[in-house]
Amino acid sequence: MKLVFATHNQNKVKEVQQLLPKGITLVSLKDLGITEDIPETENTLEGNAKLKSDYVYQNCNLPCFADDTGLLVDALNGEPGVYSARYAGTRNDAQANMDKLLKNLADKDNRSAHFKTVISLNLEGRTQFFEGVVEGEITTSKKGDKGFGYDPIFRPNGYDQTFAELPLDIKNEISHRGKAFSKLITYLNDHHVTD
Repeated sequence: MKLVFATHNQNKVKEVQQLLPKGITLVSLKDLGITEDIPETENTLEGNAKLKSDYVYQNCNLPCFADDTGLLVDALNGEPGVYSARYAGTRNDAQANMDKLLKNLADKDNRSAHFKTVISLNLEGRTQFFEGVVEGEITTSKKGDKGFGYDPIFRPNGYDQTFAELPLDIKNEISHRGKAFSKLITYLNDHHVTD
């Protein structure tokens, strides 16, 4: 079965590909020749994920899932949240986003935060949502060269290393995206979608 992951982010595709059961071939937007960004105009993670999965289903008639992820920082009232990818103003500029976040937290004692991923699965026009959350804190400086996005400044609870320092298999096991994707895979298996 072909399943579209509505993303241009090859890092995400690589992470998710490792988790897929046999019988599912993951296809990215690049594989479908879709080069434009699907607009994320909703003000919730759920809304943006659904926009993307619906877009692919309506335009390509293929089962599709899409995710939207936010980093929510307690001391900043949940910022950057739904605007995580464009927090510094330019979309997907990880360094600028991290720099802005570290600056905004410079005088804060409370550095607790959590990542939240919402996956929207569109199968034959019907939508299911899957959510994953990981609690942690924002470090005072960037550490590690693995991962992407805010990984170098997010240290999950129970670990001494940031997401950017942890091996990918451990990150996949404990991360927000890993948890949400695990729920998606369970659903696909339980509903015999991979048959």
